[in-house]
Amino acid sequence: MPTASQERQGANVGAPAKNGIAGAVVVGGDHPGLGIARSLGRRGIPVYILDDQYCVSSFSRYVTKVVRVESILDERKTVDAVLEVGQRYNLRNWILFPTRDENVAAFSRYRTELAKFFRVTTGEWESIEWAWDKKKTYELAESLDIPCPKTFNPKSKEEVQALFPRLPLAIKPAVKENFFYATGAKAWRADTAEELVSLYEKASRQIKPEEILIQEIIPGDGNEQYSYCAFVRNGVPSSILTARRARQHPREFGRSATYVETIEAPEIEAFSELFLKSISYHGVVEIEYKRDPRDGKYKLLDVNARTWGFHSIGSASGVDFPYLVYADQMGLPIEPVRAVSGVGWLRLVSDIPTAISDFFHGSLSVRTYIKSLRATRVESVFNWQDPLPSVAEIIMLPYLAAKKYLKSDE
Repeated sequence: MPTASQERQGANVGAPAKNGIAGAVVVGGDHPGLGIARSLGRRGIPVYILDDQYCVSSFSRYVTKVVRVESILDERKTVDAVLEVGQRYNLRNWILFPTRDENVAAFSRYRTELAKFFRVTTGEWESIEWAWDKKKTYELAESLDIPCPKTFNPKSKEEVQALFPRLPLAIKPAVKENFFYATGAKAWRADTAEELVSLYEKASRQIKPEEILIQEIIPGDGNEQYSYCAFVRNGVPSSILTARRARQHPREFGRSATYVETIEAPEIEAFSELFLKSISYHGVVEIEYKRDPRDGKYKLLDVNARTWGFHSIGSASGVDFPYLVYADQMGLPIEPVRAVSGVGWLRLVSDIPTAISDFFHGSLSVRTYIKSLRATRVESVFNWQDPLPSVAEIIMLPYLAAKKYLKSDE
């Protein structure tokens, strides 16, 4: 029999949805949101997309309606917008799907308020905060003897100077979205003492000093970066997929994957299961690791408590993550599954420049690239049964680039 905490983490109790079927409210209409819409829409489940800008999901045959709202970045504004849209369109007991970290934080912190109207897939803050705050992530990993990069949280310039012998180092945020929207970067690299001090001071002007982490850099690119992806019920993984991020952009501090392939990676499964059990996690999750060629250990980098950029690889490899979440919330039967290996996922618009760069740097051969194309079963946006989003993406490329890929780091 589940405990009270387990009941809170699982399906929300409520009356049946109007017209006999509960739909999904997806916050964010970029390719991760599109992947959710396709997974559910193919099964006849209605999908509403909420976004604060133009998005490719607007053109999908699987999206019932797209609603423009003021903001999906600000937590309170996002919660207010979701509730207002739900009431306006009578979406009571529909299921909420976040696609960004700031949405995860909003839905978790305001979970009690949202759960009065919606089925909330995001867990309680006492669980989610261990993924949201990377400082807490690394502290928990160390307490569980899960390898992770050496990480420091200096409180002064003198403490920064004490790290000079450890160069090169990366400057990164504990709460990544605060840093990313201010700088357009996931992390900064410092090779010299002058760079470390300068970048630390620069980061201090963008985010709180207590959120600034300085971390050792693990050598290698996406070829050494792995993901553990799972649907988890009350701390116990039910369905699992492991993958390698073969290509990413930027190469060293990958803001996004451009080519991913499913593999068998038992080394990271045990670590992930230990971490998730310790926080009684419930829902979908991606945990990122990087293999350190210096000691051969897989080291935890990040935990994403939501659908991630390449989650649609699951539909082609046997683990349909959005539907697993939906079925869990609706109390439908779920059979544990494991992804098959050798299935590729491609984000073509960003993989072309990434591959060209990798060719010039000597980290990618033509033979390897062709092999990856042959393994590809899912493209992030293009789909023969739903072609308009890919046409729209090409037309919208200048707009999307201005919004996401050309953020100034000044």
